[in-house]
Amino acid sequence: MLTASSLAILGLGIYAALCGISPFGTCRKCDGLGARITTDRHGRPKATGVCRRCHGQGKRLRLGRRLLNHSRDIHRAGAR
Repeated sequence: MLTASSLAILGLGIYAALCGISPFGTCRKCDGLGARITTDRHGRPKATGVCRRCHGQGKRLRLGRRLLNHSRDIHRAGAR
């Protein structure tokens, strides 16, 4: 039990450090290409437009960084 708890806390710490060092991750929808990739009727890939999730940037804000930014905004609003 102690080992599992310490591993979970260690994993959260590593993820928090990753979010602090590199707040952006590659988009899962377009794999960082920035374009929607579909296949034509022959099975060949083709780009059909700009990715809707990342808007063509290829990068998205990580969930942990989004939570950190939200909690920081709540703290600043309450401290006024």
